[in-house]
Order: sequence, then structure tokens, then C-alpha cells
Amino acid sequence: MAQPQSARRSDEEQGVGSPLRSISGVGWGELRDATGAAADGIPALLSRIAYGDETRARIAIDDLGDAICALGFVVGEATVPTVPFLLELVGSPHTVCKAELLDLLGSICRTDQWHAAAATTQDRRYDASYQRQLGWEAASRAAVHAGRSAIEDVASSVRPEEATPARKLLQVMDDTPPFPEL
Repeated sequence: MAQPQSARRSDEEQGVGSPLRSISGVGWGELRDATGAAADGIPALLSRIAYGDETRARIAIDDLGDAICALGFVVGEATVPTVPFLLELVGSPHTVCKAELLDLLGSICRTDQWHAAAATTQDRRYDASYQRQLGWEAASRAAVHAGRSAIEDVASSVRPEEATPARKLLQVMDDTPPFPEL
């Protein structure tokens, strides 16, 4: 017997089913990561996190962190479209290494290198590249904030290895104000 549409929608909203279904809808080959390299390797890293064992997932998270939040504080063009997939994985009951994913999201949320540099600059005229980097930081932080409900769900987990880093991320989110207009 087929499930009613409302039940199917509910399952999808809760993350039940195959994670990363919409990953092919992103033009990864057209994006650059935080190091300036092509972002076409990001889907494979996300898949290893979603479907790999704990060891493979940890390695993939490290590699993904280098690609979307280089050095722990530099985001790139591909960071913004990656964040919803990280949030999806954090909310999935089958994902291993949620603490590491939550830490990565925290690093993305705290990123403010370009905004800090812009705030100290006397000359308020920036080239187009600099403006894009400011935009990536703002959009990346906003993308993390958009996933607050998913993070709150994990923070209410009975598993302290998941709940504690989720609560820490919520605190980071509360402590990171919106970027000022430059």
C-alpha cells in the first residue's frame, strides 16, 4: 500500500530516505572552493561523509573543511551551496561524525577575515573580487543561521556526543552578529 503524500512529505522533511538527493542540482564544476580550486570534488566528499564508515567520513570532513573553510577561517564561493548539505547530514540519524560536522559549521559561522580587513581599511572602494569575498562570508554565515532548527534538533539529542557540540554551535551562532554594511 502506498504512503499518503503527506506522510511522504513528512519523511522527507525529517531527513528520512537517501541523503544528498539534490546534490546534482548544484553546478559544482562552475564554482571555486576556498583555496581557489574547482569545487567539483565536493560532492564526492559529501557522499563519503554520508555513506562511508567513521574513518572515511572523518578524512572526508577534514578534506571538505580544507575546501570550504580553508585554514578554518577562509570561505569560498562553494561554501554557501555546501552548507545545506552539511545541515542535512547533521540532521540525518545515520550520519557518523556529527560533532566534526558541527565544528566545521561553527568555523564557517565565525569566519570574518575579509570583513575584519575591510573594517580596518580607510579606503572604502574595493575591487569586485574583494566584494565577492565579503559576500561569501556574509552568505555563508547566513546559511548556517538558516539551519538553526536542524541544529536545535541535534542539541536536544539524548546522545551527549551530538548534543554538546550542537549546543556549542548554537552559542557560536548567538555570539556572531550580522555583518555590518560596508
